[in-house]
Amino acid sequence: MSPEDHVAEHRAAGRMVDANGVRTFVREEGGGEPVLCLHGVPTSSFLYRKVLPDLADRGLRGISYDLPGLGLTARDSGVGPTWSDLGRHAVDVVHALGLERFHLVVHDVGGPVGMEVAAHLPDRVASLTVLNTMVAVSTFVKPWTMRPFEAPGLGWLWLKGMVDPAFVRSMYDVGIADRSATSRAEVLAHRRLLLHEDGGRAFLGIMRNFETTPAKEALYRDVVGSDRYPVQAVWGELDPALRVDEHARPVVEIVGEANFHRVPGKHFLQEDCHEAVADHVASIASRTA
Repeated sequence: MSPEDHVAEHRAAGRMVDANGVRTFVREEGGGEPVLCLHGVPTSSFLYRKVLPDLADRGLRGISYDLPGLGLTARDSGVGPTWSDLGRHAVDVVHALGLERFHLVVHDVGGPVGMEVAAHLPDRVASLTVLNTMVAVSTFVKPWTMRPFEAPGLGWLWLKGMVDPAFVRSMYDVGIADRSATSRAEVLAHRRLLLHEDGGRAFLGIMRNFETTPAKEALYRDVVGSDRYPVQAVWGELDPALRVDEHARPVVEIVGEANFHRVPGKHFLQEDCHEAVADHVASIASRTA
């Protein structure tokens, strides 16, 4: 299959949903209790294409959608690029899908976005699973692979210079420990979905609008430390970008070692550790049944 074939297959597996006027691409599989999975950058719901059927096999309804400006969701949606903006849209998606109660899985930039959801709808969250993401945002420093994207002008040049071979090398180096689990064509499908329609303009907007304030950190710490629902972390311990010995430390402090699970993955652990992710989500879901 070519990258374009993978994108076409992904598109056919999902549907468009109207979330408060925004055409939003949603992919889901299975029945049972819903599990809403949020992606980050530079990915889309395509990142969860292996996790969703694994969740379905475990009796759950796996759901993922594309954040505005990424994947197949409308690029000219009018949704702002900040975590707060994306979080409000995520709440609209929850309402559009009729999710009265759901398990929440968050990753990368989808971490702050999902935490905005949990802050707005705490009584609907059945459990929270944190994958490699940021919680101590007020002191967060972007890894070198992300920094060029936040600079006007340089971001465009860096993105345009990230041609197919460079993108593949970066994704494997930073994100995928077991290269045999994800073909080169699948990796390039991520790039096709990143550049879809606007060449990545909306992605650059997101990269330039991280809300790394003490107030946001306090909010996210409260969400992860909430006693309204069980919380766990599943961390790709080989991640060179969000390191387990640095970025995961505040998460461990909040959830405790017993609820912090290491898996042999890099940043995009959904690619080669998808079964482990699904197992941990199914385990915490069973505690709330």
